[in-house]
Amino acid sequence: MTDKTNDTQTTASSLTDKEREAIAQMPYEEARDKLIQAVQALEAGGLNLDQSMRQWEIGEALAKRAQSLLSDVKARLDAAQAEQAASADTAGTQSNLD
Repeated sequence: MTDKTNDTQTTASSLTDKEREAIAQMPYEEARDKLIQAVQALEAGGLNLDQSMRQWEIGEALAKRAQSLLSDVKARLDAAQAEQAASADTAGTQSNLD
């Protein structure tokens, strides 16, 4: 007897591993643009249920990729601002030269 839970999880998405990997490698701008296209396809209508689900899955994966990239940039900016604030406290002082 097969495990139906495993089968459902495996087939729950129509995206292939290759498609997921391609999305995972996309720069922010490309992910954003493709997300816009997926949303426009859904908003335009005329898709059957399977096509709509596929566009939704693509959109979800693209949104996660874009959000991940934005979060990474925010973390780097926060770190740079914290470093700048810390160095500003000693700017122009003897401790800055040590």
